[in-house]
Amino acid sequence: MLRTTYTEDHEAFRGSAREFVERVLAPRAEEMIREKTIPRDIWLEAGRQGFFGLSIPEQYGGAGADDYRFNAVLAEEFSHFNAATSSCFGIHSDICAPYIVDLGTEEQKQRWLPAIASGEKIISIGMTEPSGGSDLAALKSTAVRADDGSGDWIINGSKTFITNGHQCDLAIVAVRTDPTKGAKGITLFVLEAGMAGFTKGTKLDKVGQVESDTAELFFDDVRVSDEFRLGPEGMGFIAMMQHLPQERIGAAVSNTAHAAQILRETIAYTKERKAFGQPIGSFQHNKFLVAELVTKIEVTQAFVDACVALHAEGRLSPTDAAKAKWWSSDVQGEVLDACVQLHGGYGFMNEYRVARAWRDARVTRIWAGSNEIMKELIGRELGL
Repeated sequence: MLRTTYTEDHEAFRGSAREFVERVLAPRAEEMIREKTIPRDIWLEAGRQGFFGLSIPEQYGGAGADDYRFNAVLAEEFSHFNAATSSCFGIHSDICAPYIVDLGTEEQKQRWLPAIASGEKIISIGMTEPSGGSDLAALKSTAVRADDGSGDWIINGSKTFITNGHQCDLAIVAVRTDPTKGAKGITLFVLEAGMAGFTKGTKLDKVGQVESDTAELFFDDVRVSDEFRLGPEGMGFIAMMQHLPQERIGAAVSNTAHAAQILRETIAYTKERKAFGQPIGSFQHNKFLVAELVTKIEVTQAFVDACVALHAEGRLSPTDAAKAKWWSSDVQGEVLDACVQLHGGYGFMNEYRVARAWRDARVTRIWAGSNEIMKELIGRELGL
């Protein structure tokens, strides 16, 4: 189906992103799987290409491209390569950077944004905790004022399932600064790697997306001044709620692009693979199945594109972002499961992209707020 969300400028940018994937990422795909990380030199090359500075104003080393559609183009092209790279890069530039752009002081912006845009400093965000999952208002990590009159904060606690966590240079962390105020007692801080008491766990052993170095973060009496507080005290939960729609529409863009690419490759496979003397795609069941999958992807793409266009105009509602996130991840799972089936035994072999894609996609129904949470949000909007 003809897509109308993107202009010639976006498509030209898409060409640059695709060239980067073919020149830099694709030749090192197996290395990233083996090492379970995206090497630093790849981050730096992506920074040189301007891929991390789209949301960052020019005075801080970014492109200042006030059009989310460029971000969506990148997410699509990286997701065509693999889900992990899109996730790591998206967390860095589409999720974390806007927090500092929107909430940071001038000194904070000067201090952190240029290195984020260049890829010299990798940033993560610590929301999820071992005991809380998707319930961000229930987090237990704390920051209390030091009792020596200095005004410094002492941070204790931990975070888990943190994308970019193992090699991050910076981490935005949500902690409780007032235990009496519930969600209104949460504040954001930016911690720098190497701070006393701030440690990172080993890379977590995940089912999929092994290229993404996911880790736990630990805070043991980490002492910071107000210079590391991001935004007003007690406004952290509100800030997270304001920024989550971009995370969720970004997830929807990636989910859809990831599934669409593997489906294209699977269709080509069904034309080449023969059984009983004919291509397996010519069997009526498989033909009907592929027709259904293509239609579901295109219908999903139309809704996601509409959400992207609204977000570029600043008009995407949190509820519609939630709809896009849960629906796209469910469709992604359905499509990739069918793609594995169409590959037969080969679909269960790690050497085949379809097998890795199937594993990689399972987490999308959990992260950025589980799909059950998304449906809860939609139900609340309906007054239920």
